[in-house]
Amino acid sequence: MFSVRLLDGAVRHFDHPVSVAEVAARISPKLAKAALAGKLDGALVDTSTLIERDAVLTLITDQDKEGLEIIRHSSAHLLACAVKELYPEAQVTIGPVIEDGFYYDFACARPFTPEDLNAIEQRMRLLAQTDQPISRRIVARDEAVQYFKSIGEHYKAEIVASIPSTEEIKLYSQGSFTDLCRGPHAPSTGRLKYFKLMKVAGAYWRGDARNAQLQRIYGTAWPSQQALDAYLHRLEEADQRDHRKLGKQLDLFHLQEEAPGMVFWHPKGWALWQQIERYLRVRFDASGYQEIHTPQVMDRLLWERSGHWQNYREQMFTTESEKRDYAIKPMNCPGHVHVFNHTLRSYRDLPLRLAEFGACHRNEPSGALHGLMRVRGFVQDDAHIFCTEDQVISESIAFNTLAMQVYKDFGFEQIDIKLALRPELRAGTDEVWQRAEQGLRDALSVCALDWEECSGEGAFYGPKVEYRIKDALGRSWQCGTLQLDFVLPERLGAEYVAEDNSRRRPVMLHRAVLGSMERFTGILLEHYAGALPVWLAPVQAVVLTISERQIEYARQIEQMLKKQGIRAESDLRNEKISYKIRAHTLQKIPYLLVVGEKERASQTVSVRARGGLDCGAMSMDALIEKLRDDRPIQLNEIPLF
Repeated sequence: MFSVRLLDGAVRHFDHPVSVAEVAARISPKLAKAALAGKLDGALVDTSTLIERDAVLTLITDQDKEGLEIIRHSSAHLLACAVKELYPEAQVTIGPVIEDGFYYDFACARPFTPEDLNAIEQRMRLLAQTDQPISRRIVARDEAVQYFKSIGEHYKAEIVASIPSTEEIKLYSQGSFTDLCRGPHAPSTGRLKYFKLMKVAGAYWRGDARNAQLQRIYGTAWPSQQALDAYLHRLEEADQRDHRKLGKQLDLFHLQEEAPGMVFWHPKGWALWQQIERYLRVRFDASGYQEIHTPQVMDRLLWERSGHWQNYREQMFTTESEKRDYAIKPMNCPGHVHVFNHTLRSYRDLPLRLAEFGACHRNEPSGALHGLMRVRGFVQDDAHIFCTEDQVISESIAFNTLAMQVYKDFGFEQIDIKLALRPELRAGTDEVWQRAEQGLRDALSVCALDWEECSGEGAFYGPKVEYRIKDALGRSWQCGTLQLDFVLPERLGAEYVAEDNSRRRPVMLHRAVLGSMERFTGILLEHYAGALPVWLAPVQAVVLTISERQIEYARQIEQMLKKQGIRAESDLRNEKISYKIRAHTLQKIPYLLVVGEKERASQTVSVRARGGLDCGAMSMDALIEKLRDDRPIQLNEIPLF
């Protein structure tokens, strides 16, 4: 006799081995139908898994995060099965779950077309309707290698051969299709109903451009038709908000092949950039930061001492001069340590907060580049805080307060926090890492924040807090980071004179609020669909003339606004006023100021706000006051105009 304890505390007793599915059926037929898998003593298992001893069981349905991942992983296998039935010559490789869906890579001489994707999706639906059972068996590694070789699946055989012989090999089968997988999977194909294939793209075997090129089919899967429809609607909305389209439409920036991953900023785009930078400078100055500027190119020996050369070499651009090797900086940290080291510091100088809008370059793969979101040349709103260990918590709290206020000012209200812990490849001892990780935990606790811990995702020199903002479509973007570092100050010889005249190492806090300025600009454009708040808009107001008789008056208004620091333009073209209004509405200008004979005579302007709102006639004083009132209230004291 043994017992199975459920999540709600209920206990079921059994006198014979019982499967997870049978336990679900004992509870209720409805739960038996809904169960996708189980969590047995904390480990995910298939519903066919037998329980033979006392255990704690949680039943997983499509309402659970793990359940959705199982649906998507099982859908990836359903995709592979459909491809093999339609195109037997195709070889399967890997098919993991990704955010919002899944993909599977295939080696196939025949290029897949959009028509092929439709056919594959229809075959997937047919396979789902037949409700084929999905079964699991465990075999020895060599047996699995021979099996896949015998059916011509050489990529899969190579994957299995790379697995240590001590690990068990799980094979999952549905109908005539068998695949390698860690599992668990849905009990049958009938549980996979709400999916859609999205696109086909190129990929390389094992992600290496030197290997064979494969074809990657992307798909998405959800627990209900409503969830699938909502996701597809979000994709349509995201496409309309694509910052690359907005950049072209609003004449903000462009990219071109002569400088891959580098941005050409146009006047309006640079005006937006400068407004963001100007705002940050005011916030940083008020928070006690001192701005510095460090070299773009530094000797290889410095990067070796810092550890970046050993851990980051492949992402660094390098050059040579007079038989010396140099690297273009991928980050600002070593330069800031050298500014700290240039003068002998006292404990009275700490905390020392050094900030830089630092231009960095990283050799990102060309296939990963994506508009402003993934570039090779970027600027960070970077800073490093040199402090004593006793000051870590207070400085972390101060940074958290600053970051949260900045996100709010830019219109982001929902912020998720993650704590990235020590990676496998790292510098420093475990004892140092333990102190660093606990220091950040303590700071987050004092801030009364909830956070998720992510093992293995920290930087090589220290753990980090990640701030992820949610945009208007509910997408999560990692922007801010706070990293606690005991390692780099020691590597580069940073020290200060303590109160007892001894020499001690400072703690170094790496911090950025927005992260990449380019990426954050892209996030802003998509969040607001290009209709930026008035205080950020590259052009805040355009004066429109009805006829040539108002040209001089329009120029006077434009100059008056500019003298007040308002970004204004005039449209003096000999065009119909309706044409001008439409043209500037498409440019998402916050305010259109129409002037005709009546306005010229009364020394007013007729104001149209974005969205077609008629604000009526206004004096210049009233208009300027309105522009100021349209700023977030917490910005009223910051001279941004």
